Amino acid sequence: MDKYELQRRTKDFAHRCVRLAVSLQNDHLCNHVRNQLIRCSTSVAANYRAACLAKSKTDFESKIGTVLEESDESGFWLEFLLEEKVVTAK
Repeated sequence: MDKYELQRRTKDFAHRCVRLAVSLQNDHLCNHVRNQLIRCSTSVAANYRAACLAKSKTDFESKIGTVLEESDESGFWLEFLLEEKVVTAK
């Protein structure tokens, strides 16, 4: 997989998370999770693109570390929604 394919996939991930987030009901919990999920999932895509423009190996490693952290946080919020039965796996 080349960097352009991963850029496409991370952006698609962000779009899918945003669509899920905006479909959540309007209550205190969902509003909180909505904001968190939108923030971290779009950060995955944006920071991966930034990593592709890194000026050095150290810069790349730092930026890709941020991508990993934001990916993990996105996973947390998706799991949280499932565990709270706000959404189903479908």
